[in-house]
Amino acid sequence: MQDSTTTFADYGLHPDIVRGLADTGITHPFPIQAMTLPVAMSRHDIIGQAKTGTGKTLGFGLPLLHNVVAPGDEGFEQLPGKGAPQALVVAPTRELAVQVSGDLSKAGVHRGIRVLTIYGGRAYEPQIEALQRGVEVVVGTPGRLLDLAAKGHLSLAHARTVVLDEADEMLDLGFLPDVEKLLALTPAGRHTMLFSATMPGAVVALARQYMTQPTHIRAVSEDGEGRTVAATEQFVYRAHALDKVEMVARILQAEGRGRTIIFTRTKRTAAKVADELADRGFAAAAIHGDLGQGAREQALRAFRNDKVDVLVATDVAARGIDVEAVTHVINYQCPEDEKTYLHRIGRTGRAGATGVAVTFVDWDDMPRWGLINKALDLGYPEPEETYSSSPHLYEQLDIPEGTRGMLPRSARTHAGLAAETLEDLGGREPRHGSGRGGGRGQAGRGQGAGRRGRSGRPGHGSAPKEESAQTTGGSGGQGRRRRRRTTRVRGTGQGD
Repeated sequence: MQDSTTTFADYGLHPDIVRGLADTGITHPFPIQAMTLPVAMSRHDIIGQAKTGTGKTLGFGLPLLHNVVAPGDEGFEQLPGKGAPQALVVAPTRELAVQVSGDLSKAGVHRGIRVLTIYGGRAYEPQIEALQRGVEVVVGTPGRLLDLAAKGHLSLAHARTVVLDEADEMLDLGFLPDVEKLLALTPAGRHTMLFSATMPGAVVALARQYMTQPTHIRAVSEDGEGRTVAATEQFVYRAHALDKVEMVARILQAEGRGRTIIFTRTKRTAAKVADELADRGFAAAAIHGDLGQGAREQALRAFRNDKVDVLVATDVAARGIDVEAVTHVINYQCPEDEKTYLHRIGRTGRAGATGVAVTFVDWDDMPRWGLINKALDLGYPEPEETYSSSPHLYEQLDIPEGTRGMLPRSARTHAGLAAETLEDLGGREPRHGSGRGGGRGQAGRGQGAGRRGRSGRPGHGSAPKEESAQTTGGSGGQGRRRRRRTTRVRGTGQGD
């Protein structure tokens, strides 16, 4: 809940930063921001523990921007290492890095602060050229940051502010050793801020080793109540695998349903679900690890720009998607554990908004769900057996009576994935040559540049059928033709 009386100007932030926030309609801080700003502005180290979706990006981002010496500021020309990064933000995923970088760029626009996003999947040259021109803030993922540092293109010797965002996720992905290498490249007297939804022992040990008398800020209640965002209404159903797509198609026609994210455990399922929804008339796109970076960014842009309103994603995207007006999250497959559950449903009910989270639990997943339910005390030890025709599904989720699993043509109002430009990023090809959009799941049907994916065609399925030849989409959607028989190796069903 926002403080309706205190504004960002009250914290002594640079007036141009306050103006940049006001341009985007942000004037009052959320609780995590109100707790973080006074401590961070005085450059004390911080350990911030907050649920996802509470606004912590600006909690660390605004003090970071305030303490940067921007081009045109007094003393900029005299800076040692002028043009070298003065601040570093390390994020576990590409999507999160892009989101954080975007927020910082908007807030710092009137100060002329140059923010560079560095991550893999893109060509090295544009990132190297930007570093040579000079930047004030670098936001990136550990692997590419270390690559550029090792080759002498990135100097962190003047990074006086360092932020580790989503530290628990970096632990899960095995990035902590890389994070330690990055910290060793920064000055000893740096200002360090670490943010994490949970505090595993390894994250605590990292903080003790690399931080100086940090202040621990917790934006959750002392008794742990509300570990899930309170504004998110949660429903859990025991569903049959063969009926799930039909259930999803009806849920997507619920009253007041806006942008929706559907989470799956595997890449193959994400591609398959996106295609099946497209066949039913929905504007759906998929994002998963077998897509090139260009295709992943295309899907996210289409989602943000409302050209598609359904995004089917594996957990690789769970930490990085921060899109306004996500009203529904659907766990198509049961999450692996309670932490994954929290990260998934945290895509809705963000920053004071309300949302709906729906979880499907297969019969085989009941033991796993039992552990999640117990850990979070959700009150759903035995989810109700539910089918697409169950009256309680319609009643609980405000689905109009008579709704079926095909979207009426009159409701097909989104442009589709093909309406969003697919950029050539110059990076490596995806591992399995998957192209754009949803792919075809079992057949691994990719789409290269200029082709219209089944899950991304205009008008939700109004385009003519495409040729059946296979293409391997590189990062920019360009690819070589492959013989049809090679598609048997695609869509292995492995997670990201």
